Amino acid sequence: MSDEAVSLRPVAEADLPAIGRLINDPEAMGEFQWYGWRDPERLRRRWEEHGLLGDDQWMFAVVLGDGFCGFVAADRMGLLPTMPYWNIGIQLVPQARGRGIGTQAQRLLVDYLFANTPVMRVEADTEVGNIAEQRALEKIGFTREGLHRAVTFRAGEWRDGLMYGLLRTDPRP
Repeated sequence: MSDEAVSLRPVAEADLPAIGRLINDPEAMGEFQWYGWRDPERLRRRWEEHGLLGDDQWMFAVVLGDGFCGFVAADRMGLLPTMPYWNIGIQLVPQARGRGIGTQAQRLLVDYLFANTPVMRVEADTEVGNIAEQRALEKIGFTREGLHRAVTFRAGEWRDGLMYGLLRTDPRP
């Protein structure tokens, strides 16, 4: 990774075409994220409504210097108001992968959630075969908590996933 710092910022209107291309390009999405084509304008509609910072989902652009590298998102989860937690995810453009940018971006997102919400728990899940994401989550301090059998359908078959969790009180590397 270069000497430039990874940072997060709200998604700007200028980011929307890059995000749209990213999420609708099977090659760019990578082997663990492609679930088929989706409405390319859905994010623009949500951005126009609330800047992708709604009550139940926050999305931030990942940038290195001035360069757009992808996005991170946090979805508010929990069945009752007394048990909220966040589930996070990331998608980077292909040229930003394997450089530590994703680990830093997810660390920044977790720090942001703990600093700006009273939530106790943050979760992340990934497919069993996504070793790079497992390593990134563990570097941030997430604990592997369990296996979800046949939790996601991708590329014509059901796939197992791993659940990771991080509590506000957990030690952080």
